[in-house]
Parts: sequence; C-alpha cells; structure tokens
Amino acid sequence: MKTIKVGDVTIGQGHPVYFIAEIGINHNGDMQIAKKLLDATFVTGWSCAKFQKRTPDICVPEHQKNVMRKTPWGEMTYLDYRYRLEFEKKQYDYIDKYCREKPLHWTASVWDINALDFILNYDVPFIKVPSAKITDTEIMAECAKSGKPIFFSSGMSTLEEVDTAVEIVEKYTSEYVLFHTNSSYPAKHDELNLRLIETLRQRYGCITGYSGHEYDLEPSVVATALGALVIERHVTTDHNLWGSDQASSLEPDGMFKLRNRVASALSTMGDGQKVVIGAELEARRKLRG
Repeated sequence: MKTIKVGDVTIGQGHPVYFIAEIGINHNGDMQIAKKLLDATFVTGWSCAKFQKRTPDICVPEHQKNVMRKTPWGEMTYLDYRYRLEFEKKQYDYIDKYCREKPLHWTASVWDINALDFILNYDVPFIKVPSAKITDTEIMAECAKSGKPIFFSSGMSTLEEVDTAVEIVEKYTSEYVLFHTNSSYPAKHDELNLRLIETLRQRYGCITGYSGHEYDLEPSVVATALGALVIERHVTTDHNLWGSDQASSLEPDGMFKLRNRVASALSTMGDGQKVVIGAELEARRKLRG
C-alpha cells in the first residue's frame, strides 16, 4: 500500500491519522495568539501546525487594493489590511525555532511563487497548495519540483480541473496527498459529499485527506472511516476573534475531542476478516451447546 514520509512521520494505511491544525491567518498578525495555537497543537497531540503565506502585492487583485475596510486596527485599504495580517521572516524564524524545541511539525499554504520560495528557506515537512490555487499551473509545478511532498485541496474545482492538477504534480513527484474539500465557510452537512474521498483515491491511486470547514466534529470522523489519512481543520483560541475563519474553526477542546473520536472510531473498523473472537467463544458454547 502507498505511503509517504513527511519529516519523521509516515502517512499511509496502518499508520496514525496525520492531523493538521490550520492556523492560517487566525493569529490576526499577533505572535502571542500564534504561540497559543502552536501550544494547543502540541498539547492535543496533533501532528502539524500550518500557516498561510502570501505576497499581498501579488495576491490582492488590483481592483481591491485600495478598497477601504474597517478592521480592529482602524480603517485601512484592503492591501494594508493584508500586510497587517502577514507574518514575515522575523516571525517565521521564531515559529521555526519554537516548533523545533517542542518538537512539532509546521508548514504553510503558499499562494504565490514568492511565498513558495520564502517557505522553502525552512525545513518544512511538506508544502500545501490551497483549493484557490490548484488551477495555477505554475504554482502546482514549482511546488511539485520543490523536493518536498505536496499536499493540495480540491475545493471549488471540477473533476477535470483536479485531473489537470494531478497530471502536473505527477510529472515531478509521486509524493502527494489530495484533499477532498468543500470551500464554503461554514460547510453544510448535506453538501459535504464525503464519498468523494473514495472517488479521489480510486481515480488517482493516491493518499487522500479531508480538509473540513464545518462547525462540528462528526464529518471529520466519518472522513477517516471513509479512508482519509490526513485531517486538516482550522483552529482558533476563540470563536469570537476577528476573522472570517474563526467561526468554523476548532478551539483547543474541540481539537482534543476530535483526535480522540477519530482514534475511537478507527478502533471499531477492524480488518474485515470474519473470525470468531475469543470473547465470543463462551457465548457460542452457552447458546449453541
């Protein structure tokens, strides 16, 4: 069965689910909030903390750059707001050192080539491409050529668009994880279509993950029962903080509960072989004679 190595961890059937805590920009540009979320990731036994890295001048559309926006830090242009949220070298140097001391994996989703080059200055275990960028053929190719495993999400994409992304990646590497994702925030249960996890695995013969944007825990648990070997969820210290991702994020208590529920659910799955187990033998003797 297919496995891949991310840092010192193996992902594949028979190995523990790999949990990614998507901090993203929920830190609101505040390193103290980021540290609390790194601590929560470590204490709850999750595998990796993930940020988002953008070059705002590249990623913000021209027509939005000078649009004024009200923020907790006052009214400013949307471009200035994006820079206000962005961590740079000083902050990432600290994150890298802080995670190594625990130790804890960390990485980032990259939204442009400059962001990719920036993150590759660090020994991250993999590179993530968000759903919004998997139709960017340049980013997909450069990430696949980076020498790092590439994780990418398939939200808001047609199957044909996913085909193209996989084709690009497979030109350069077989070390990838493809995530089923519903890119609405929060995602409704009846729109999650979790059976796509199996569809993607069969279509591409790859390791599949699930990146969830729902309020609760159950869909992520079901996703692992359906074969997702990597689970990614947004995390926060407080649902009431500023930011569009906070409401559909897990607080530390939810992170702890999700990891335990996944472990409990997977322990019930077994290997599919029909055998009479030892605990049944006494009942068999009594009831059948």
